Amino acid sequence: MNHAAQLWLFFVLVFGVIALPGLDMAFVFGSALSGGRARGLAALGGIVAGGACHVLMTALGISVLIRLLPGVFNALLLAGALYIAWIGVSLLRSAVAFRAPTVRHAAIPLGATFRQGLFTCLLNPKAYLFMLAIFPQFLRPADGRLWLQALVLWAIVALTQCGVYGTLALLAGRVREWLQGRPASGVLATRCVGGLLIAVAVFTGLEALRPA
Repeated sequence: MNHAAQLWLFFVLVFGVIALPGLDMAFVFGSALSGGRARGLAALGGIVAGGACHVLMTALGISVLIRLLPGVFNALLLAGALYIAWIGVSLLRSAVAFRAPTVRHAAIPLGATFRQGLFTCLLNPKAYLFMLAIFPQFLRPADGRLWLQALVLWAIVALTQCGVYGTLALLAGRVREWLQGRPASGVLATRCVGGLLIAVAVFTGLEALRPA
C-alpha cells in the first residue's frame, strides 16, 4: 500500500471514530444549541486543540502509560463522564438558554467555552486508545521524518473534526435561532440537550465502573 492510500485509510478510520456520538460531539452540540454558532465553534476549537495535545502526549508515551495502568483509563473515563454530566445538569436547570442574549450572557467569554472543549477532549480516554492502537501504525520511518508524518496525521484529524463537528455546530446554531422566538419550545429543547448529555455521561460512567 502506497503512502497516499495509507492516508486515505487513516481518514476513513478517523471519520468513523469522530462521526460516532460521544463526549466531544455532545459538548459541541450542547454549546451551539445553548449559546449559538460562535459558542459551538469555540467548543470545536477546544476539541481540535485537545486533539493536538493527544498527538503530543502519544509522542511522549503517555498513552502507553494508560495502557499499562488500566486504573488511569477508568479514572479518565469517570472524570469525563462527571464533567459532561455537570454541564447537562446546568442545562436542565436553565430556563433562558434560547432567549435574546442579555448583557450578562454576552459578557461570558468564548475563551471559557474553548477551555471547556479542551478539557472535555483531554478527559476523553477513547481518544488515547485510538492514538495508541491506530495512530502508530501509520507512522513509518521509511516514509520520512516521523514528526512530519505525525503532523500530517493530526491535520487529517483536525480537518475531520472541523467538518463533522463544525457542521453540527452550524446546524445547532440555526435551530437555536428558530427556537429563540418560541420560549416554551426553547426551554424544552434546552432540557432535552441536558438530558442527552447526562445520558452520554451515564453510559460513559458505566463503562468506567464495569469490571475488567
